[in-house]
Amino acid sequence: MTQRYRMTRTMREDQAQGPTITLEECQRYFADKPDFAYSRVYTVTGSTTMSIEGDFFLWSYGGTQIPFRHYQGDLYVSGTNPAVIPVMLEAAEALGADVLEG
Repeated sequence: MTQRYRMTRTMREDQAQGPTITLEECQRYFADKPDFAYSRVYTVTGSTTMSIEGDFFLWSYGGTQIPFRHYQGDLYVSGTNPAVIPVMLEAAEALGADVLEG
């Protein structure tokens, strides 16, 4: 089973930055990261090809792309690759968010 992480502010009592993470905040944060690119579509290729529309910040790591998806005021990422954990924690801290599993 794939582990998924959610970066959210909904658990914070002090919501000085607001209760949700905005797309604009994510765009500002990831704009300074050279290994990230923004995309409105994420395409998964395997035995079939599937394209998912949304707001994705694609992290290029080790010849693969790992999507961080902004969705309904939160930021999601798969924890399948353990290298994503420190990157995710850094993003959560910068965005003033907590990390939840599931």
